[in-house]
Amino acid sequence: MAPKIFIDGEAGTTGLQILQRLSGRGDIELVSIDPARRKEAAARKEIINRADVVILCLPDDAAREAVGFIENDRTRVIDASTAYRTADGWAYGFPEMTRTQRAAIKSAKRVSNPGCYPTGFIGLVRPLTDAGMLPASWPLSVNAVSGYSGGGRRMIEEFEDQASASFTKVPYRIYGLSLGHKHVAEMKAHGGLQHAPIFEPSVGRYAQGMIVEVPLPLYALPSAPKLRDLHAALAKAYEGERFVEVASLEEAASLTTLAPESLNGTNRMKLYVFGSDKLQQARLVALLDNLGKGASGAAMQNLNLMLGLDEAAGLTERFDWSVKGLEAAAS
Repeated sequence: MAPKIFIDGEAGTTGLQILQRLSGRGDIELVSIDPARRKEAAARKEIINRADVVILCLPDDAAREAVGFIENDRTRVIDASTAYRTADGWAYGFPEMTRTQRAAIKSAKRVSNPGCYPTGFIGLVRPLTDAGMLPASWPLSVNAVSGYSGGGRRMIEEFEDQASASFTKVPYRIYGLSLGHKHVAEMKAHGGLQHAPIFEPSVGRYAQGMIVEVPLPLYALPSAPKLRDLHAALAKAYEGERFVEVASLEEAASLTTLAPESLNGTNRMKLYVFGSDKLQQARLVALLDNLGKGASGAAMQNLNLMLGLDEAAGLTERFDWSVKGLEAAAS
């Protein structure tokens, strides 16, 4: 009998993406709630306790409420909110983060899906802190830009409404100016850091795709590493991985620019080491789709692991996660 999967919040951006991907699969059984009863606690509680795995695509408080509905020791959870990303008893759903993380996800009852920005940041930083090349106490900053789909339906509507000022007048904007962004806690915890990084997020007037950057003054680091040393640490950490790739130093050196939309529709993340040994400065860059490896793709990868299925099931081909694609899935 195929495992029963319930997406709580399937009408939201991430929920629709996951629904769209899972709908054609024969190795799981999707169970859904009557749309008219979607906000009824009793109806949600009943279906949550019938499911083998519940994928929560909800705001933080609603996700906590949903977890509280579980009355058995069988139902497993993947939570896409920020509610449990640093919580005890929850596995962090970034399989490639360490060599033991995949096993932790496979055996977990509770898995917290990573944020899109932290996926890029942790992907760049964790191998360097684990290798001792980057001290845990180092004062890091991270600059990042995402497509407007990262802000959910409200931001999508704002940027795609032709009557909105954002449609014609806002090509790019920064936010999180108080430095209290909800992603910072997981960046610190899972990046292996003693201090929170200074996070500088921004949004561009394009739908999806993101670039995450971490600058490093190599002359100030204890071992004064070269670009090749940073690259070697990243390449070793992700050797053999299907969804995380480290560009060669030769490829990175050949580039004069990088487009944030290059990996759209995939569950892939590509890491680059840019910079200058002469200047002793580096720009570590992660490229990913905020709707893919940064959201629903990661949730599907975690689901596959938890169910003992092929980790890449449903994730090997480029997929239409555009807003039009989501609207088609909902109709």
